[in-house]
Amino acid sequence: MRGKLSMAQVRELALVAGPAILVVLAAFWIAAQFVTPAPPKEITIAAAAKGSPYYETAQRYRQVLAESGIELKVRETSGSMENLDLIKDPNSNVVAAFLQGGLANSNDAPDVRSLGRIFHEPVWIFYQGQAKLERLTDLVGKRVLIGPAGSGTAALATRLLAASGVTKDTATLITMGLPDYVEALDQNKADAGVLVLAPEARTVKRLFDNPKIRLMNVVQADAYVQRFPFLLRVELKEGVVDFARDIPPADTQMLATTTGLVIKEDLHPALANLLTQAAVSIHRQPKLNANGEAGIFQRAGSFPIANDQEFPMSLDAVHVYKSGSPFLQRYLPFWLATLVDRLMVMLLPAIGILLPAVRGAQALYTWRIRRRLFYWYSELVKVDAEVYTHSAPDQIAETIRKIDLIQDAVNRLPIPLGFVDQLYNLRGHINVVRHGLLANRTNAGSGS
Repeated sequence: MRGKLSMAQVRELALVAGPAILVVLAAFWIAAQFVTPAPPKEITIAAAAKGSPYYETAQRYRQVLAESGIELKVRETSGSMENLDLIKDPNSNVVAAFLQGGLANSNDAPDVRSLGRIFHEPVWIFYQGQAKLERLTDLVGKRVLIGPAGSGTAALATRLLAASGVTKDTATLITMGLPDYVEALDQNKADAGVLVLAPEARTVKRLFDNPKIRLMNVVQADAYVQRFPFLLRVELKEGVVDFARDIPPADTQMLATTTGLVIKEDLHPALANLLTQAAVSIHRQPKLNANGEAGIFQRAGSFPIANDQEFPMSLDAVHVYKSGSPFLQRYLPFWLATLVDRLMVMLLPAIGILLPAVRGAQALYTWRIRRRLFYWYSELVKVDAEVYTHSAPDQIAETIRKIDLIQDAVNRLPIPLGFVDQLYNLRGHINVVRHGLLANRTNAGSGS
């Protein structure tokens, strides 16, 4: 009662607070079951061969993620088809990949999610010879290069050619490495070749530099786009490749697909979010070359595209495109923001239980203290009834003994300061009963 808790009071607090603490701990434990673990510090992305646009883009992602303390390992591959196999394989350590459009969809890879489309990959159709070619059907009976066996280029070229009646039964389809296209066309070993490459690729530049080789103007481009939703029609304006040599010599219609940045569905949400932020940062502004020039098909704000015709969008990516980076990451380092975010998931439900638990513990504590006082009040009421019914000396002595016992017990009650007024009220009432008994004894003595 003087500000220092006795052992009895400590035990009392433990009995009352113990259940509340157990309830709160249980709430923390239950909430923890729904909290995702901390994101890994290292992830792997499938790109392509060193020096390729995919590989160079992956290096840019690696630099951006390093600023947030995440190491992005870049895995060299043969291209999109191998990337697709790796991202579909649950046992591979690849969790992100660049995929050429038109190779797969959610039916082929149900556990793959998209973070958006990040740049164009034009479908280049080069040919040699005097005859002007403007339709894919013009390739019937010709020798056509379709890219390396098993590559994304070969898969898309075969698909488009087959839709145009150009198959292994109606033409000679040649699988060959893309860098070898130039020599094959220059030396009349092939009539045409289909490539799916970024405009800045070295092979594309070499093909434009060869005067024997021309780029097909696909007059049915709009029809192919209508048939294949993953395709776009793009236009190469006259002279845009080389103004001095007027390459191309006229406006040229082309087909293009878009590269998707995809992830495994179970990638940590914080990392999916961070990769999407990197995509926005890297692709929102076109990459400039050494002369300060943007790529042929690059326009500020065109990419990344927050939509995907082939794979479902990641919900984390959609959130970034709609609202930007998470609130905490705008002001805190990535690791700290993710830590606070995970703690909030645990704290909010626990706090929701903590407040009622504290109120319940307080009510229980008040009830237990008042119960003790009420108990001795009830005993005092019994004694008070005896004061006016017992007049014999031995009865009065017994009643006084009972009052003394109550007084002694009350004096030893462990009562906190908040209940001292009620304790003193009880003591005062004990004295009232005692005075009544003494007066009754005096009256009885004077009347004897």
